[in-house]
Amino acid sequence: MKMSFLKKTNIPQILFSILVLSSCGKDKNSSQDEAVKEKDTLGKMVPMGPEKKITASYANSVKGRINHFYNKNWPNNSMNGSFLVAKNGQIIFERYNGFANKNKDTKITADTPVQIASVSKVLTATAVLKLINLGKLGLDQKVNTILKTFPYEECTVRMLLCHRSGMRNYAYFTDRDKSVWDRHNQLTNKDILDILATKNVGLESRVGTRFAYCNTNYAMLALIIEKITSLTYKEAMSQMIFKPLGMTHTYVFDDDKERKNIVPSYKGNGVEIGFDYLDNVYGDKNIFSTVRDLLKFDRARNAPDFLKPALLKEVYTGQSNERKGTKNYGLGIRMINWETGQNFYFHNGWWHGNTSSYITLQKEQVTIIALSNKMTRNTYAVRKLAPVFGDYPFQFKDEE
Repeated sequence: MKMSFLKKTNIPQILFSILVLSSCGKDKNSSQDEAVKEKDTLGKMVPMGPEKKITASYANSVKGRINHFYNKNWPNNSMNGSFLVAKNGQIIFERYNGFANKNKDTKITADTPVQIASVSKVLTATAVLKLINLGKLGLDQKVNTILKTFPYEECTVRMLLCHRSGMRNYAYFTDRDKSVWDRHNQLTNKDILDILATKNVGLESRVGTRFAYCNTNYAMLALIIEKITSLTYKEAMSQMIFKPLGMTHTYVFDDDKERKNIVPSYKGNGVEIGFDYLDNVYGDKNIFSTVRDLLKFDRARNAPDFLKPALLKEVYTGQSNERKGTKNYGLGIRMINWETGQNFYFHNGWWHGNTSSYITLQKEQVTIIALSNKMTRNTYAVRKLAPVFGDYPFQFKDEE
């Protein structure tokens, strides 16, 4: 009976059907895989994978020196902020103290988002770099091909990232002349672009000729992110960076909606600092975050597949070499380049009473972050910890 069945069966036809079904299954799986890949049209950040565990003996060998620095720099827990040191993404030392809000008697904890001021520039630059990495934007693309009314024809995305546009700071050309801007009104990024386009705001220097740190550059980069992604800056940053990395206590401040809910800032004497007409401008500032969230961000920036190698090299190459010196600026990151070949990468911030410092020691895979909402320059002194981990020849008596 079995032989009779086989004789009647078209064996080649069965084999062909199996091959077709198998092929369809592969095509289906293949198309599903492609669909997953195609979903990321934003160049979303990817968390760093598992890192080498640090030993307890190593942590203990540096913890004492960090603790000594902390007590000397902020005696009697006077920081009023948050401070973290980590290696390979693993926290060695962290401290939180002071008031988040004195009127409400709330204290700063690990989950308290604080205005990170110009450290926001590192995050803005990261979003731009991811769009470049994805091919949605050119590093040397002219800005006026993206923002059509931008008036400086020779200015490129690279020049905005490394502060070589020659533009003036928006805080300076909007603060006195009412014909340019009425300070009774909140200034926005779009307003800055409109002023540049219509008010004949002169350049400080010819485009591309010298480095001059300028917040206007990053206000324009935020508009470029919006133009390329078709999202608001707030939503783009959330989808590209905050959500993928699990930065659950990080957000872009919206003055109109969140003024009453945020952690305020204070003068050194404890007097609260109010808001002004510049508080709606973003890209150069206005990200609120925690040291733990920024640690996640730092590790993702140090992941092997963060950017293509050629673009990554550009990020950490000094772009302001017209005057010889150790201080330099890459693509959204400050740096000190010593003749010994040692490099130190960081970014500081200050806005109202908020001060911030982000340090990434790439060779040692060490992250140092300090955030404070009470005005103090001591935040910037955290660079003194770099020599604990590597050969960083700082002359601290010459410190800014």
